[in-house]
Amino acid sequence: MQSDPKKLTKAHHELTHSEDRKVMSHTQREQDDWFINSIMIEDCEVPFKFKRKSKYKTLLKGQRINLTYYPKTETVAGLDFETMRVVRIKSA
Repeated sequence: MQSDPKKLTKAHHELTHSEDRKVMSHTQREQDDWFINSIMIEDCEVPFKFKRKSKYKTLLKGQRINLTYYPKTETVAGLDFETMRVVRIKSA
């Protein structure tokens, strides 16, 4: 069953949905039993992150994607960094 971004954003007001965003970089790294994915998109300085149990397909530079995400703050070495926690990602 496909999730509808309009229903998600209506039910969860903190969620944001962006369509047809251009990928600038995508990295995956393994941490414990998870694969941590970080995506940078055009005209945004904040990384978009999500984790999966299996590897995600490689997103190429210039590829278009649709994202649904929450803003999140991560603390690393006592410094706060803004990130976006992706809950839904699809190729555009």
